[in-house]
Amino acid sequence: MDRGSLSGSPVTGSTPDCLSLVALGPARSGNTATMNALLVCELHAHSTWSDGFLTLAELVDLHGNADVDVLCITDHAVRLDDPSPNAVDAWTWPAYAAAIRAEAARALSEYGLILIQGLELSDNHEDPDLSAHALAIGLERYVSMDAGFVPALEEANNQSAAVVAAHPYTSSDVNAHRATRRIWRERDALRGLLHRYELFNRREVFTWVAAEGLPPVAAGDVHRAEHLASWKTLLPCDRDPAAVVAHLRSSGRVLLTPFAPEQAANLPIAA
Repeated sequence: MDRGSLSGSPVTGSTPDCLSLVALGPARSGNTATMNALLVCELHAHSTWSDGFLTLAELVDLHGNADVDVLCITDHAVRLDDPSPNAVDAWTWPAYAAAIRAEAARALSEYGLILIQGLELSDNHEDPDLSAHALAIGLERYVSMDAGFVPALEEANNQSAAVVAAHPYTSSDVNAHRATRRIWRERDALRGLLHRYELFNRREVFTWVAAEGLPPVAAGDVHRAEHLASWKTLLPCDRDPAAVVAHLRSSGRVLLTPFAPEQAANLPIAA
């Protein structure tokens, strides 16, 4: 779900200590030899197929014109009893997947942009301690939420998708929107089903992920054009959808960077 605009959302920290390693370097692809060897990735983006405000074509053009290398489409999948009307379901999945495939061909030919289809597996409850979201990147088949969060994670793993904990809030986080705290509360039990964790989601920082040494990623949780300016993940892998998914599933190193095209020369890279 869209949890606020970039300019108006506060930074969330789970602990008083924000752990980071900073290396000098610009946040723009193509302007150094190091950056040329990395793929600039947006791993978390929503279209009008769920609660995003941009069509698939608009998302492709937005990221293609910004020289992003990889864009993952992760529209919501929810339980049938979830009141949210904006989600992909088993009936709309074939059309959703076909639309992504069509845009993937255009994205590659016009921009050299790799488009990867996925879902945000969204288990929403009134109690934040029961709520959890995870990105399933590289799906070939629909994943139902009706049997629960854990069976959905298991099915995503069975499809060899990369599974990423999305905005994993803790009980100490202050946020005006409905929080998703189950992954933090059940982090030991769920660890074997999750490959990566969002350390950065747009402008929010989930410092417990760094404190526990979990494999991080950064994502913009893109719903609107202004969310392009946010943290991104840089991957040192081949320019291929299967290689991207495989690297996210592995324990391989990633780099995290703030990405703002108009400010790129002044921004650092965090590892």
